[in-house]
Amino acid sequence: MRTQNYSRKRQAIYELLLSTDTHPSAEWIYNSLKPQYPDLSLGTVYRNLKLLEGNGAVRSVAVVDGCERYDAKMTRHSHFVCKKCGKITDVFFTETMPDLTEKVYIDAAKDVEEYNLIFYGICTEC
Repeated sequence: MRTQNYSRKRQAIYELLLSTDTHPSAEWIYNSLKPQYPDLSLGTVYRNLKLLEGNGAVRSVAVVDGCERYDAKMTRHSHFVCKKCGKITDVFFTETMPDLTEKVYIDAAKDVEEYNLIFYGICTEC
């Protein structure tokens, strides 16, 4: 991922997100990269996450314990959020959801371009 305004810190944030399945918060990213980039600020992490999100390179998944969590895996998938430990797990479907999409068409939409399903409950580890 390179944008016209290339930034080493932005690239590091993006690569860190790509390398993990934990759906981290900005604070986790900051703490992970701070040893490599001593001048990194939490504000820089937030600004770059918003820029990456605006470019479609990452997405906000959910807010867990007051912290927004991010994902750089942009393939179509849903998420399960454990209400006890806060773990976010990727959920992949091979089935389509015609009934749900049809309901949205009938009630509200002219066209459904994408959807994001988030399931909440207690994970198998809890």
